[in-house]
Amino acid sequence: MSNLFESNEILQKLPKHLKQFIKPQNYEDYSAVDQAVWRYVMRKNVDFLSKVAHNSYLEGLKQTGISIDSIPNMYGMNRILKDIGWAAVAVDGFIPPNAFMEFQAYNVLVIASDIRQLEHIEYTPAPDIIHEGAGHAPIIANPEYAEYLRRFGEIGCKAISSAKDYELYEAVRHLSIIKEAPNSLETDIASAEKKVEDLQQNMGKPSEMALIRNLHWWTVEYGLIGTVENPKIYGAGLLSSIGESAWCMTDAVKKLPYNINAAYKDFDITKPQPQLFVTPDFAHLSLILEEFANTMALRRGGLSGVKKLIHSKALGTIELSTGLQISGVFSNVIDADGNAIYIQTKGKTALSYREKELVGHGTAYHTKGFGSPIGKLKGINIAIEDMSPRDLAAYNIYEEKIVTLVFEGGITVSGEIITGKRNLQGKIILISFKNCMVTHHDNTLFKPEWGVYDMAVGKNIVSAFSGPADLNSFNLITHVPSTHTIHVKKSEERIQLEALYQQVRDYREGKNRTISRTKVLEQLIEKHPNDWLLPVELYELAHLGNETKLCEKIVNHLETIKQNKPELGRLIDDGLEIVKTNRISSI
Repeated sequence: MSNLFESNEILQKLPKHLKQFIKPQNYEDYSAVDQAVWRYVMRKNVDFLSKVAHNSYLEGLKQTGISIDSIPNMYGMNRILKDIGWAAVAVDGFIPPNAFMEFQAYNVLVIASDIRQLEHIEYTPAPDIIHEGAGHAPIIANPEYAEYLRRFGEIGCKAISSAKDYELYEAVRHLSIIKEAPNSLETDIASAEKKVEDLQQNMGKPSEMALIRNLHWWTVEYGLIGTVENPKIYGAGLLSSIGESAWCMTDAVKKLPYNINAAYKDFDITKPQPQLFVTPDFAHLSLILEEFANTMALRRGGLSGVKKLIHSKALGTIELSTGLQISGVFSNVIDADGNAIYIQTKGKTALSYREKELVGHGTAYHTKGFGSPIGKLKGINIAIEDMSPRDLAAYNIYEEKIVTLVFEGGITVSGEIITGKRNLQGKIILISFKNCMVTHHDNTLFKPEWGVYDMAVGKNIVSAFSGPADLNSFNLITHVPSTHTIHVKKSEERIQLEALYQQVRDYREGKNRTISRTKVLEQLIEKHPNDWLLPVELYELAHLGNETKLCEKIVNHLETIKQNKPELGRLIDDGLEIVKTNRISSI
């Protein structure tokens, strides 16, 4: 794994389960066409965004060392990003939302290293290096926003998903891949779109992850800042879309004040957004994030938190009032009067305290699940965790004593106490029994022949969240994406076109000034008559050299392309306009 990326102090802190998503950037795989796509988008963006983006954007481009003329090299970016306490890694398209946010919690940007096709130069539903590198990276140079992003990751990775969330993630990932892939059949795209639409319409009550993902979308990806009447752009999706960044500034897109209600506004990743939310400043983003976090099981715990974990069918954790943490796949909860009175996991389970696994209580010991009563003893005002040693002795909660504990709600634990564990404050957090029977009315929950019974101690559940308490308790290196970004074999025609682009790039960079740009244009007209971006690049060189005849020849060819493909007219005109007005200078 270490040979996939150049590590640094920030990346060294990443847990192993996140490193499974990292892939090499393979910078040499970017063709001259890819470089031209980057250059066009960046030139057009910087020209337009200098007027409508938050001032942190242009300042961030300078601070993060992102060039207008060349796709950023991840290694170079990391050397600069570390000065503002961040790092970047390459991944393959969409990764699971929890993982994406956990990277953010470690101050690491995940960058989909592929780049959009020329045919999708204005917008792509798939994450790409333009979106990540030119959208996300510059804005994190703003300290207030960077802290919001980190904190969002810290809270977001604890959000509980539903079983359907992962299914939707895979469907959206697949759709984004085939929409961006060359030669995808329209029927396949339509089928993938229908699957996403069907899933979205049948998700049921939105999970915490679905809601916080909405907040992420309307801020980090598609956020506006300032006033509703005069907003500026800061969201990476807008900063990296040369089509939508302009459209979103028109009255066709409704502007709404940003508040917690944005969590309940769904989005369609495949279409331009009909409305956007405007935050007055970056500090307001953090206020809304904390307001939302107060609604999460992470902070509320209780019966509803356990039920969310059961519904997720995934690894999660509950924390009791004593600080004891139980991590596993929760399968059942018994409740009474709105409170959880018994919880049950299935399969491997681990017990922890303050995110550190208790010695002897890992998954190798709790292999078949874990069950425990929650709450106070019936008829006794003081909870077990609050009992002094004298109280514990008075109630026979003592080593080698045979005791019957009857809990509020009807759970009964009968057996001989072996030992107990205490937390740092001296509160007892776990009691182990032998010859133990656990019942709830007529239902047997644990039998003596099953071995030692470990009973968690806690009067209530204070927190419930996604994932394990101790990252080392479980093997988390299990992610196998169902689909991978499609890279088709290049045709001979495509190879020839890339060679022409490379000649022009070499000429501009001074690597080869013997190239005949007139001959390149003639070959383009003859063999690649519909390619519009390279003629725009040729026009720039001719314009700089005051080569009037070559400029005229190029413009005539571009006019022919516009007549044959009117949808390219605006892209061509915008490219020429930037050259003519000489509005772009190097950052």
